[in-house]
Amino acid sequence: MGSKILIDDFGKGYSILFYLKHYTTDTLKTDRSFLKDVVSGENDAAIVTTIVAMAHSLKMNVIAEGVETKELVDLLSQKWCDQYQGYYVSKLLPSSEIISKLTKTLESV
Repeated sequence: MGSKILIDDFGKGYSILFYLKHYTTDTLKTDRSFLKDVVSGENDAAIVTTIVAMAHSLKMNVIAEGVETKELVDLLSQKWCDQYQGYYVSKLLPSSEIISKLTKTLESV
């Protein structure tokens, strides 16, 4: 059918490892709380490294949530995540503005 499953806010809430064991997923998105201090905190970096290693060993892509600085983008791109989202890319936008930006982007390609 072409559908894919994504686990959002990985590591938060009810035993998320249960879902990894019982459902086939393509992508895992880490919660921003794990990335908040990853540049300066050893423990935060260890948690993110472990989550990404586990996801990649399960053949999943990893999206980092809450990315707000170029320093974090560079670190995540070099070491860990396949994709990222957050204010570094864009602030929250109404749907009409998203459509307008996407249209302009596609027109310039």
